[in-house]
Amino acid sequence: MSITLRGARLRIEDVVQIARHRERVSLDVDMQERHKVSREFVDRALAERKVIYGVTTGFGSFKNVVISPEQVEKLQRNLIMSHAIGTVEPMPEEWIRAPIVILINSLLHGYSGVRLEIVKGLINMLNHDIYPYVPSQGSVGSSGDLAPLSHIALTLLGEGEVLMEGKRAPSLVALNSADLKPMTLQAKEGLALNNGTAVQTGIGCLALADAEWLSKLTDAALAMTLESVMGSVAAYDQRIHALRPYVGQSEVACNIRSLCAHSAIIASHANCGRVQDSYSIRCAPQVHGACRDGIRYVRSVLEIEINSVTDNPLLFPDDNEAISGGNFHGEPIALAMDHLKLCASELANISERRTAKMMDPTTSEGLPAFLIPAKDAGLNSGYMIAQYTAAALVSENKVLAHPASVDSILTSANQEDHVSMGTIAARQAAQIVKNATTVIAIELLCAAQALDLRKPLEPGSGTKAIYTQIRSIVSTLTEDRILYPDLERLRARVVERDFLNAVETTVGALL
Repeated sequence: MSITLRGARLRIEDVVQIARHRERVSLDVDMQERHKVSREFVDRALAERKVIYGVTTGFGSFKNVVISPEQVEKLQRNLIMSHAIGTVEPMPEEWIRAPIVILINSLLHGYSGVRLEIVKGLINMLNHDIYPYVPSQGSVGSSGDLAPLSHIALTLLGEGEVLMEGKRAPSLVALNSADLKPMTLQAKEGLALNNGTAVQTGIGCLALADAEWLSKLTDAALAMTLESVMGSVAAYDQRIHALRPYVGQSEVACNIRSLCAHSAIIASHANCGRVQDSYSIRCAPQVHGACRDGIRYVRSVLEIEINSVTDNPLLFPDDNEAISGGNFHGEPIALAMDHLKLCASELANISERRTAKMMDPTTSEGLPAFLIPAKDAGLNSGYMIAQYTAAALVSENKVLAHPASVDSILTSANQEDHVSMGTIAARQAAQIVKNATTVIAIELLCAAQALDLRKPLEPGSGTKAIYTQIRSIVSTLTEDRILYPDLERLRARVVERDFLNAVETTVGALL
């Protein structure tokens, strides 16, 4: 099995599968003729000594420097070598594989003027699990992801480095081990390889995929906490949400009704005198729902971007034109990633508030302080510091959530005078989603303890399913113990989607 790339109809799920699960890649044979026409246009332009940016001229502020036909190959090689100057720790492998997929898909449209051999070289890097060494910082998101994409292109040339078994090695070592030859770039090809948005988009696809399933799991954590603090499901009545018909809001309310169905805990206080729950419980559909709708917007942007052509200049052989434009500019991705940062941050923010609610006897409706039996309080601290950890993560998220897209800085001697910072936004989004995952895991850990303290009352069908999963790896806390292994085990199962799968097996697919 392999995923066929054709320049169109690439799905975010395909990008994730190739990047994260090393699915193999194949090339649609129908794309070969389009590539031939595009390449012939470049060769003809060289023969006619046409002035085309980046083909017969220098780059950036050197746009007016004309390059002779004899130097065009050196120009492309020099471009990749000089632009490969990223810094600090290397990107994880999935952050490299995802951009390569998106770069291939962009080139396959046939507006970039590269030979099919270049595309096949990139496919070989994926299919032979060649992992270029790409430092994670150094892209301003316009003109595209110049530095990180240049590091990837270096490996194609047999230059630069790769990571093998966690150690840096010359790219030639990896190419030789896969029986592949270094490639020589011809006119336009270096520019087509490094002048696009593939890195920020690839990281964004992975962060989005994680945020989508995390939004569902956050609903499950909410349902457990709602039961544990004797909350009401009245605020999730479909009649309320029909009067403010945001899609996400209605989805969350529906999920909570499913998760809490048949809850003996909720039934036990059906006629209590409390009229309203606090906002972190009662307004959760509005908060979770707005985040879901924001995540949907991010998906719509990425679905366009992964099927777009984002280098410059673009070649239109049928019209005999090469046109300089700005499709490399990462502003659409920058804004979307900044919005994803806000959505993931808010899911974590409200989750931490619910965890804090469970810690405090004045707000938890009778639960002991820090979820440790009252007779042992003081001697034992219970889950006191678990909430501290969640608080630290949500505060870190608030710093990371500052919009990267509102910043810009002059580059290339004022020629490139507005840049997107989209790659910074994408990296920050991935970190915030990672932090939020831990915050949700902490809420689940504490909610399971709280449900133990409500026994013999039983939770709802869906919440019991996730409670059972938690208790299969983490035991009830009866006295203080080292807690970080519990959190590590639980978080690992969260990431593996085991908890969400267990819930959906019981109550059906969550919305």
